Amino acid sequence: MAAESSGAPGGDGRAEPGRSTGARRTAGWWRRRSLRFRLTAVASAVLAVALAVSAHVMMGVLARALLDRTDESLYQRARGVVSLADAGRLPGELTSSDGTLIQVVDAAGRITHATTGTDRLVPLLDARKRAASLTEGRARFLDGEPYGIPHLLRVRVLSADRGQTVIAARVFSEVETSVATAGRVLVVGTPLLLVLLAAVSWVIVGRTLRPIAALRRGAEEITGTARSRRLPVPESRDEVYSLATTLNAMLDRLERADARQRSLVSDAAHELRSPLASIRLQLEVALGHPGGADDWRETAEGVLEDTTRLTRLAEDLLALARLDERGGALARREPVRLDDLVPQTVERYGGAVTVRIAGEGGAAVTVAGDALDLGRVLVNLVDNALRHTVSPVLVELRTEGADAVLTVADDGPGIPEADRERVFDRFTRLDSARSRDEGGAGLGLAIVRETVDAHGGAVHLEDASPGLRAVVRLPLS
Repeated sequence: MAAESSGAPGGDGRAEPGRSTGARRTAGWWRRRSLRFRLTAVASAVLAVALAVSAHVMMGVLARALLDRTDESLYQRARGVVSLADAGRLPGELTSSDGTLIQVVDAAGRITHATTGTDRLVPLLDARKRAASLTEGRARFLDGEPYGIPHLLRVRVLSADRGQTVIAARVFSEVETSVATAGRVLVVGTPLLLVLLAAVSWVIVGRTLRPIAALRRGAEEITGTARSRRLPVPESRDEVYSLATTLNAMLDRLERADARQRSLVSDAAHELRSPLASIRLQLEVALGHPGGADDWRETAEGVLEDTTRLTRLAEDLLALARLDERGGALARREPVRLDDLVPQTVERYGGAVTVRIAGEGGAAVTVAGDALDLGRVLVNLVDNALRHTVSPVLVELRTEGADAVLTVADDGPGIPEADRERVFDRFTRLDSARSRDEGGAGLGLAIVRETVDAHGGAVHLEDASPGLRAVVRLPLS
């Protein structure tokens, strides 16, 4: 018994994995076909089902229409004979121009009138069937072989006065022939129409996918040495057009990001050369002309200064790399009280920085963002101001409407208005007194701009008369 049960389908669960494996193979084969083939196959399958259903419905409607027309014709013909019988004006020989067979049967069951060629002795329907047909009130089918008519007949019975009944019959083979002919036409024509529609679908799908093939060829031609090329955009304003324009916009962004990255690497390498060369020169001089402890101390101080510059540059580059990696998003977003952050940040500068918070002791000035990044913004602005000021740097915090406004002002030489936006670019060198030769690598303001943008704010420089004022606006939380 155990052996028999294990051999039954699904008895041990082995049949199901086989079927699922076959289904996976079929699905895999289907997925490996081209999109053009799959679209054409699906369209053809849908068309085949639609044509089959349409043909079935049409055949049914055609047969029903022909049957109704035959019944209506029989009824009208029989109705005309009934009218003559009721009026007593039946001719001795009935005639029929449309091939309808007519029999008039009296109350005794005898045929009194009939069309030419119709049996005058035996009614097409006996008394029981005539009564049933009158009760039903509709036509019925009748085999004509027993009456010498080798065809299927459609028969209708109507009653007349004085117990008479009128039997009207018509050969139904004409209708059957018409339906069969239509069926043969559909059997032959439907597959041909399906093949034609499949071929048209294949051509249409191919033309529809042609712009996508052009996009693929264009993408293959874009290499590392031909980054400025763009994908072809079709003339039609359809989904492929939207895809092409979106991909070209993406290529523009990637090209700009690549150019920006290459520029950053080039500028960073150039910035690193100066302190490294200075360190090497100082060490070579110290080793080539060894002196006393004072000489080595002086060399160490120079090396330490260059090392500090390198450290600051590395920190700035790391900050920019993190900003680029996040794509303008914040590392964290939490409530930050600027009225607490500003005094804590500038505390290390001592008397070199003066802090003024408008409305001090009132409502807290809170923004949503990263406290570490906002602290770096303030430090960069203060450091930049301290390199060029004579008097203490003035840091002010106030609120204006829905914004928190942070300003850092110095009384240095300032920056020409034409250059006040350019200084926010990375590694920007000005030919004025506020050159980065006096300190910094030209990355501080770039970090400020990108950090403020990530917080949904804005930063700009304006004239402080004398000096320069940096204004940072951040939305209040």
